[in-house]
Amino acid sequence: MRFVLCITGASGVIYGYRTLEVLSAEHEVHLIVSGSGRTVLKEEMGLTLKDLEERFPKAVLHDPADMTSPLASGSRLRAFRAVLVVPCSTSTLGNIASGTNQNLIHRVCEVALKERVPLILLIREMPYSRIHLENMLKVTEAGAVVMPASPGFYHRPRTLEDLVDFVVGKVLDQAGVSHNLFRRWGE
Repeated sequence: MRFVLCITGASGVIYGYRTLEVLSAEHEVHLIVSGSGRTVLKEEMGLTLKDLEERFPKAVLHDPADMTSPLASGSRLRAFRAVLVVPCSTSTLGNIASGTNQNLIHRVCEVALKERVPLILLIREMPYSRIHLENMLKVTEAGAVVMPASPGFYHRPRTLEDLVDFVVGKVLDQAGVSHNLFRRWGE
């Protein structure tokens, strides 16, 4: 399966990193990291875009400023299983909700909605303002899946990785990807 993974400037870039790690093991991943996403990647994980390229050589990297990317085309994006924005900043959410394209991430999300390609947004920021909630409702009504980065605890996590895997697993569930990142209820 083919996926587009977008990493934006919300805190929680570890979710995007882990999603890339899991998906790229068995699937084709096209990666877009926003400028702010690069800053957060460096601040939170001490990594650069070059580090991602070296660790995930099969991932296809796209420049967020390249509005001529094949991913900006509906006829091309329809070949993908889903578009995942992990993490999704509330700024990116606002652009998606209003249909404005400041970068390739916004454009890909707009195209995913119009082409009915599953769009999954992992919102990391909190608390939510009324504007955030209205934007979440707008994109949900347009067909996106909005998920807060809220780990469950019924699987008795013992490490930070357990908590991250729970959230990433929930994202992958929405994208239709099999995994065993966490123990499901009753298992």
